[in-house]
Amino acid sequence: MHPNCLFCKIINGDIPASKLYEDDEVTAFWDIAPQAPRHFLVIPKKHITGPAALGSEDEQLIGKVMRTGARLAAENGIGDGFRMVFNNGAEAGQTVFHLHMHVLGGRAMNWPPG
Repeated sequence: MHPNCLFCKIINGDIPASKLYEDDEVTAFWDIAPQAPRHFLVIPKKHITGPAALGSEDEQLIGKVMRTGARLAAENGIGDGFRMVFNNGAEAGQTVFHLHMHVLGGRAMNWPPG
């Protein structure tokens, strides 16, 4: 855990969040600035700054992040159409430097994004 990280503070319970799911390895909560009718984040509890910082030891954890996102999408009515997004770095739109996966659904998605 990093003391100045917003998502670490959510994991620790220092900052409230509308949580969808939590276990020993991952937490999921609704995005406070949703970009779709259904928009939540799934994050590992392990502090990893972004996708480029992943190590081979994190592969199982990231698989769990993705499986959790897909399951929660289904449980929240968007299992037939959702987008999963990871941003890496400020230029890509990452604003919190703790790895997180956006799950968005409930509307048609355009391509290319952004």
